[in-house]
Amino acid sequence: MRGFLSVYSKILHGITAVVGVIAGLLLFIPVFSVFYEVVSRGLFNKPTEWAIEMSTYCVLMAGFLGLGVALAAGRHIHVDIVLARLGPRTNDVLHVIVTLIGVVFTAVFFVTSAQMAWMSYDLDMVAASTLRMPLWIPQASMPVGIGLLFLQFVRLFLESLVRLSDPAFDPEAAGKGAAK
Repeated sequence: MRGFLSVYSKILHGITAVVGVIAGLLLFIPVFSVFYEVVSRGLFNKPTEWAIEMSTYCVLMAGFLGLGVALAAGRHIHVDIVLARLGPRTNDVLHVIVTLIGVVFTAVFFVTSAQMAWMSYDLDMVAASTLRMPLWIPQASMPVGIGLLFLQFVRLFLESLVRLSDPAFDPEAAGKGAAK
């Protein structure tokens, strides 16, 4: 299991890095589009009709794509005050339960969001706005981001199982360290 976990963690690290770069790049688009909007409106009295909508889509897509990146970096909320009062073994058991709940929740959310994006694609749904953006484009970021979050929860779940059987297990040595 440790060999599999090491390979899985390294592959997942690569995927997470790419998705993180894409999410970061998506955040530059609103900066430039709002700047263009301000210049266009302020200097030329020609406001755009697309800048705010495009900015909204990009920020939402970056947010969804960043879910798995944040979990991999340990940036999601932890209830440390409770965990600090528990013993190491209880912490390990609790971590297995919590990560399993995360796996199940994200699996359901992934399927639901993928169905929604596919339906929008299949029905050629577009935004009721001037931009007329095909809705599947921003919606596709949901199953991609949630899928990455799911894969990160699977990694954490597997690490938790290994840690239960071997309390000396170090996920950094098993490949997670490459993700930092």
